[in-house]
Amino acid sequence: MIIDYCDHKIHKYIQSNMVNHHIQFKGSWLASKVLGLLGWKLIFNGLPAMHGVLVVYPHTSNWDFCIGLLAKWAIGMPVRFLAKDSLFKIPLLGSWFRYLGGFSVDRTSPQGYVNDLAMKMCEQSYCWVLFTPEGTRKYTPGWRSGFYQLSIQAQVPIGMATIDYGSKEIGILDFFSPTEDENQDLAVLRAVYTGRLGFNPHSAAPVTFWSPFKNK
Repeated sequence: MIIDYCDHKIHKYIQSNMVNHHIQFKGSWLASKVLGLLGWKLIFNGLPAMHGVLVVYPHTSNWDFCIGLLAKWAIGMPVRFLAKDSLFKIPLLGSWFRYLGGFSVDRTSPQGYVNDLAMKMCEQSYCWVLFTPEGTRKYTPGWRSGFYQLSIQAQVPIGMATIDYGSKEIGILDFFSPTEDENQDLAVLRAVYTGRLGFNPHSAAPVTFWSPFKNK
């Protein structure tokens, strides 16, 4: 699919970045087969780096977890996710979260959770952290910017993943490294996600940064 980008630099970047990357995984044949039987096309051309941030958009339904888990098994890609630090202190539940790939987040950390998470990423030889930037399945006026701040702080690329119920495509569409120019970086994200439909399309947030805390 060719998109008419307003910024020729973005257009050039997207065209040049549609390549196979060197970091691959051995996924589950069975999960891949089940996805195919359900009518889904899996998109994965490898990872460009051992560390990164993975954004999944749009996220509008609990079905996303089921289909997304199948895709994770089919690709074989280990990913981490965020959960409150207090949850990891609960017996059994904390162990289960760690097994699934959970990262404990201390929101009272003096450096802030982004700095804390960036340090944790760098301590590991491989680490990709998954974000659903809307932060909820319900409609919001925009995305939370934690994933963007983490990418800049840790100096890692952003992987743009989707669960598109319109085209029945699931996987990682592309990668980019943020420039710290929010307008330009958001333009890249909008261009890649244009036309991608969630299970509940009207619940998808517009691709712009928004903080719920500013409205309190």
